[in-house]
Amino acid sequence: MGTPVDPVPEVIRQALADASDAPGYPLTAGTPALRAAIAAWVSRACGAGVDGLGVLPTIGSKELVAWLPTLLGIGPGDVVVVPSIAYPTYEDGARLAGATVVRTDSLTSVGPTSRVRLVWVNSPGNPTGRVLPAAHLRKVVDWARERGAVVASDECYLPLGWSAEPVSVLSPQVSGGSYDGVLALHSLSKRSNLAGYRAGFVAGDPALVAELLKVRKHAGMIVPAPVQAAMVAALQDERHADEQRERYRARREVLTAAFTGAGFTVEHSEAGLYLWLTRGEDCWQTVDWLARRGILVAAGVFYGPSAGQYVRVALTETDEHVAAVAGRLADA
Repeated sequence: MGTPVDPVPEVIRQALADASDAPGYPLTAGTPALRAAIAAWVSRACGAGVDGLGVLPTIGSKELVAWLPTLLGIGPGDVVVVPSIAYPTYEDGARLAGATVVRTDSLTSVGPTSRVRLVWVNSPGNPTGRVLPAAHLRKVVDWARERGAVVASDECYLPLGWSAEPVSVLSPQVSGGSYDGVLALHSLSKRSNLAGYRAGFVAGDPALVAELLKVRKHAGMIVPAPVQAAMVAALQDERHADEQRERYRARREVLTAAFTGAGFTVEHSEAGLYLWLTRGEDCWQTVDWLARRGILVAAGVFYGPSAGQYVRVALTETDEHVAAVAGRLADA
């Protein structure tokens, strides 16, 4: 269903343990070591320059997704744009702030309104695994800047490109070398198996990051000091991330063959941790058919009204369970 199951790498666990004697309050902004590690990783993974880049640790990425509209001062009368098929928390966060939600993949359909304050993009996408080209992302950024809106790019799956190479909104080919009005959200839950640590961060427009920091200080949205130390170790070590990526690649190959062999069609899924599948029927029929074979998947309607014939299959299962799924589908 989407929860990491592989062990937390030893280098990270040791860093957490070594920092466990932490009686004082941690820094909301993150330790200097953590801020440097975030900036260095963003430079490597996103092609971003560190000059003028704002960074801030977050309590996982879901927390910031849910509260970003509120933290940005968005409220009633404002519009938040989310993808037509999307992670539900984008809409939930807008509703928490009292804003109006518009679901669309084409900003031209939004019209000339000046009420748009925030535009969410997600590439690689959850649940679809779709990768948005740099040219598309650049058009979104240009459109938002013309209207004074913020672009928030959920890039939690950025390191997991399979048949396509994801591009960060912080890349110069998207941002034009300026971080104005742009925020990229990242998570160590998938890359480093740290879902239980709640370890994420945001990078981008330094003025926006400073505003987020100001509010988060007063709201107590602080990453615990031992987790900050663990994040430094995770961001500085690529070996464990490469090993985890290969585990997911192998599981993806097994599951793709098994589901297509059972008559499913895989759409998008060129990156990320999920297969986006259909049999051309109501998703609840598919969920039921699989459940009767001991296979649990997510119904497409969880992610938007236009996804009623799809299901989401996660790669986050043990090798033993993945093999069992393949066996059950072969016998179906």
